[in-house]
Amino acid sequence: MAHLPRKFGSLHPVRSRVVTPDTVAGGGRRLTAAEMSGGARRVLEAWRLGVVRYGDALRLQERLVADRRAGRVPDLVLSLQHPTTYTLGKRRTDHNLLLPEDDLRALGADIHRTERGGDVTFHGPRQAVLYPILSLRAIGLGARRYVEGLESAMIEVAALYGVKARPGGAGETGVWVGDRKIGAIGVRISSGFTCHGLAFNIDPDLGYFKHIVPCGIADKEVTSLRREAAVELPPDAVIHDHLVQSLARTFCFSDVEVKDESECADIICFDEATQS
Repeated sequence: MAHLPRKFGSLHPVRSRVVTPDTVAGGGRRLTAAEMSGGARRVLEAWRLGVVRYGDALRLQERLVADRRAGRVPDLVLSLQHPTTYTLGKRRTDHNLLLPEDDLRALGADIHRTERGGDVTFHGPRQAVLYPILSLRAIGLGARRYVEGLESAMIEVAALYGVKARPGGAGETGVWVGDRKIGAIGVRISSGFTCHGLAFNIDPDLGYFKHIVPCGIADKEVTSLRREAAVELPPDAVIHDHLVQSLARTFCFSDVEVKDESECADIICFDEATQS
């Protein structure tokens, strides 16, 4: 068994802790998740993994989905960022890459083809990525409600910083500020178990989006929380935490147990052959 990839980096080290997602910013109280779920205490594990190569994250998700299906791990969410990467969904819409793949690689980008839904998208530093590994049957959700929940989490976090975001309209996917896209969604659901997830632009280099047709939607801009917010933003790790907390509330988890990469090292393992 190999150790964590040497290129994993921490966004902001934290200790393992249990956080209740029932308190809103400013000290107010919302209806508790336990109350909403009939009194049952439900814990969502949040694994904070720092910067993770896309291929490593993909293999980890595949392993965790199998473990979740077998009951070896609970519902959890991976919270991370990727190095510069372009990904395509299962529709294989290569025509939405506006540069040859060799040119994209020359820019320092990796390219991956996946089995998630959605079109081509970009991942990179200062973009928050959440990959929930959930049993939708256990939390009583269908695919549509699940995707709506991912949208809701990003909209709620944007609102914390005074940004009015909305779900995509007809022909649009993800989350938007006016006609500018701030968050992308691409999921895979197999036998009621989820992987892949959402990408929320905190302050990535938006120039990389010019080399693709983001999510297959032409003539639309991409934006970021930094560009839209009129207030100073906290460290990225705080926004990651806000997304996780919002996700937990949306899906009626009563607690979030946060683990950093060192605490997951006995669970996460990769073959040395996958290291670059």
